[in-house]
Amino acid sequence: MSTSLPISATVRRPARLLTQNSEMRQIGVWNWSLPAWAGRLPDGRTYNTCPSAGICAQACYARHGTYTWPVVRAKHQANLTYVLDDLAGWQAAMVAELSATKFRGAWIRIHDSGDFFSDSYLQAWLDICRARPDTNFYAYTKEVSRFRALVEPDPPPNFLWVYSYGGTQDAALNPAVDRVADVFPDESAIAEAGWASQEASDLLAVLGPRLVGVPANRIPAYLKRLAGRRFSEWQAEVDAERAARRGRQHLRLVVDNTRSDHLQPPTAEPSSMPGDQPRAA
Repeated sequence: MSTSLPISATVRRPARLLTQNSEMRQIGVWNWSLPAWAGRLPDGRTYNTCPSAGICAQACYARHGTYTWPVVRAKHQANLTYVLDDLAGWQAAMVAELSATKFRGAWIRIHDSGDFFSDSYLQAWLDICRARPDTNFYAYTKEVSRFRALVEPDPPPNFLWVYSYGGTQDAALNPAVDRVADVFPDESAIAEAGWASQEASDLLAVLGPRLVGVPANRIPAYLKRLAGRRFSEWQAEVDAERAARRGRQHLRLVVDNTRSDHLQPPTAEPSSMPGDQPRAA
């Protein structure tokens, strides 16, 4: 009999869950990060931490630069493994870590990369927020329907969020009501649209005006893909193209179903060849 331990027992748990990158340290914000979008863990399991990602996956800052360094990727994958293998244990560890004095009155950005990929994972975060009412939490998310169902009816008072454009659920957003963030080519484009930039502090995404403009990262390949558009515009173009393709496919099916040879099957001519006759059962 094999004595090998299960995956969850052989993976080393992160000793520290919350970190600070240089940008967040300047404004006193702590980060929790997962691997961005889709990939494969060292044990062979595949994952998708951003199930509602749309065009954003093609210009994601968390799939570039330091996020791709082996030590950083390993840290984020260890975080995800902990969540997947022991959600209750991870939740307890997060609540315990947040008991430190330095987190009282502090802000936690949930997901420097990644998103709320399941109902149970989102619920765990809501429970953490309620367990630590002296700490403030915020997040960007594209999981619109999940938040409509699980968060909006009764959000923890210390949890703020902003819906971000560029996902497959963009059509469900209402900028007249929802707090929304959109990635723009640059600061001037944000100003021209009459939106408020969060460039001075990421906390403005949840504490500033409701229409949040995010200047695009100056990564040449990503700027080329953006092509002067906002994420919302780029996603709308992709959605329209997909709808047009579905319409053309549906039209072809309708045309095929109305062909005369479908309505009037040809009558078979009698055969004089014995081998062509149906055999008796």
